[in-house]
Amino acid sequence: RATRGVAGAARARVQGIPSVTAGAPAFPPRVVLATGNAGKLREMRAILAPWHVEVQPLSDFTRESVDETGLTFVENAILKARFASQAANLPAIADDSGLEVDALHGAPGIYSARYAGAAADDAANNAKLLHDLADVADECRSARYRCAMVYLRWPLDPAPVVCQASWEGRIARGGRGTGGFGYDPLFIVEGTTRRAAEFDPDEKNQVSHRGLALRALVRAIGEGPAGA
Repeated sequence: RATRGVAGAARARVQGIPSVTAGAPAFPPRVVLATGNAGKLREMRAILAPWHVEVQPLSDFTRESVDETGLTFVENAILKARFASQAANLPAIADDSGLEVDALHGAPGIYSARYAGAAADDAANNAKLLHDLADVADECRSARYRCAMVYLRWPLDPAPVVCQASWEGRIARGGRGTGGFGYDPLFIVEGTTRRAAEFDPDEKNQVSHRGLALRALVRAIGEGPAGA
C-alpha cells in the first residue's frame, strides 16, 4: 500500500493483476507528465484514460529539462516532477524507470536511456547490452524493469506520493517483436516465452512495471486528504 512520502512496492506478474475501478480516486482534471518520451506519454495516457484526465506533456510548457542527478529511480522521479509542476503550474506526474540486469549488478539501471552514451538511441542501447552479456549463460540473464512513479500537487509539495513496481524477466540473445520501446525486444517476460515487444499496448499496460506503478499511484491519490 502506497502512502505519502513512502515508496510502496509491487511486483508485476502476467497473471493475477488487480483491477482498479475507474472514477474512484480523486484525480485532478489536468496533470503535466514530466517526460519527453513519446512511448511513455502514449502508455500513460492510455492507462489514465478511464479517469478522463487531461495529460499534457512537459514539452507543451518548456523545452528545458531537469538534470537527473539522483542516484535512485525515486530521487530522479521527484526531481522531474518538481521541475514539471513548476514549469506548468499544474499537478505533476513523473516516473523514472529502467532495466536492472542481475549479472551486471543492476546496470543499466538509472542510466538505461543513455547506456550507450548521452545521444544513444534504443538500437545502440540494445546492442551494448547484448555485447555486455555476450559471455553470460542463459540461466544467469535474469532482469527486471523497475519504475518509480511520483505525484506532486504543487512544485514544493512536501509529501509526494511515491509508488514503485517491477516487471520480472530475462534478457534474450537477440531482439524480437515490433511493439514497445527501449529494451522491450530483448526482454523475455517471466512465465512466458514472449518478449515485451510482442505484447499489444493494452496487454502490456496491465502487467508492466509502469502500468502497475501508475495504477498504484491513482489508488494512493484517492487515499490522500481532501483537495489533494
